[in-house]
Amino acid sequence: MKKILAVDDHIHIVRLIEVNLSKEYTVVTAANGEEGMAKARQERPDLIILDVVMPKKDGFAMLSELKADPQLSHIPVIMLTVKAQNTDIVRGLHEGAEYYLPKPFHPQEIQALVRRVLEGEAPA
Repeated sequence: MKKILAVDDHIHIVRLIEVNLSKEYTVVTAANGEEGMAKARQERPDLIILDVVMPKKDGFAMLSELKADPQLSHIPVIMLTVKAQNTDIVRGLHEGAEYYLPKPFHPQEIQALVRRVLEGEAPA
């Protein structure tokens, strides 16, 4: 079973991700970018779903650190965040995220994106 790391400081978002993806994937979680980097190194996930606005280390900093690490740079990232201005989206994509999904989101959106990234399926 493929593994997803969900990094978000809002527990209800993490739970929503877990509920909607745990039937098909193993979901591990982290509450901030520092914990997210530690879990990425420990768990070696197949995909990371990453918030931007978090304490200790924000999502952009974590994304930059991930993409600079030769052992982790191959892991695809979906940014999932309230920071949805064009400059934020462009920054996330430019720094290496595969997709940028603004909050609020519909659970089917995240399911479709995860399938597209991990299984090569087109979104429904």
